[in-house]
Amino acid sequence: MTGFLSYSFIALFIGAAVTAIVIPLIIAFCRKYGYFDQPNQRKVHHAAVPRLGGLAFLPSMAMGGVITILLFFSNTYATIEFHISAALMISGATVVYLMGVMDDVLDLSANLKFVILAFGSAMLPVCNLQIDNLYGLFGLEALPLWVAYPLTVLVIMTIVNAINLIDGIDGLASGISIICLAVLTYLFIDLRNATFVMLSAALLGSVSMFFCFNVFGRVGGLKIFMGDAGSLILGYVLSYLAIKYMMVTERDIYTDINPLLLPYSLFIVPVFDLVRVAVTRLLDGQPMFQADQRHIHHVLMRSGLTMHQTLVVILFMVVMFIAGNLWLNAVEVPFSIIFFIDAALYLLILVVAYSIVHRRESLLDLLSEE
Repeated sequence: MTGFLSYSFIALFIGAAVTAIVIPLIIAFCRKYGYFDQPNQRKVHHAAVPRLGGLAFLPSMAMGGVITILLFFSNTYATIEFHISAALMISGATVVYLMGVMDDVLDLSANLKFVILAFGSAMLPVCNLQIDNLYGLFGLEALPLWVAYPLTVLVIMTIVNAINLIDGIDGLASGISIICLAVLTYLFIDLRNATFVMLSAALLGSVSMFFCFNVFGRVGGLKIFMGDAGSLILGYVLSYLAIKYMMVTERDIYTDINPLLLPYSLFIVPVFDLVRVAVTRLLDGQPMFQADQRHIHHVLMRSGLTMHQTLVVILFMVVMFIAGNLWLNAVEVPFSIIFFIDAALYLLILVVAYSIVHRRESLLDLLSEE
């Protein structure tokens, strides 16, 4: 374990260092060519901010991961194996990454993005990375291939869109991704899976450095947003790593944790939020992907929290869902019951937040009338 930790820190450092070097260059590029995220009535920021910070993620992960993997295997005298499945995964990630870049620069249509994302997501089940077992969720176990393939694509697209759409305030998408990557890095260390330890750690370092620029950077200085290039590739890589962990841990006879529990738990907050917002829009007769202010961060800020307070509350929710589900699994609560407990708790949080919003807005209306 000590050896894996040492190499993971090297990968993390390289990922962070590359991002620290690249981000100022990206900011200068955005200023020169005018690539800014402009404020409007739906957004919480009030000044134009460079928006291509996510360009740093994939190169930083690749550089940190590849360098550390080569160091690890050269020092352990193990053989690096490169399969066609790895090439397909890299191809899918590249497609999603380039789509995000083009969307940030050219503002692609929603239909075109859907098709490209579906193509990129389909690369994973094609390379035999698939959700073929629900491990007791809703009473389901092994799934036939004709169910596993489309389910895997649907899950990947859902996670990618969930990370993309929750990227509405400083540090939220990157903060959630940092928590997920930290958990996944630890899990792969525990499983002694060197390749995925290095890749997870390198991306963790990159996103952590970006978080500093995004949250603590000054507008007009080194503040930057990740843009679709960042949120889309984060969602894609996180879904890939989560599914890979699920498939690897399934063969680990030493763990008593449900293989699907942690991958599911990592994405509860963004995915539940995506589903809730999409359903409420449909019930109101609005387009499912129409931008509005219904996301959980909007609700919490309307309740009176500042942007940074909202960030802390949501990240705390992510950690609590992960820790709570691990505890429920340890006391042998069935997976389906855990899911319904999570859904009920999430809805309770929303009900409380909305009640505070209504009281606060009613009070402000009364004060304005006076």
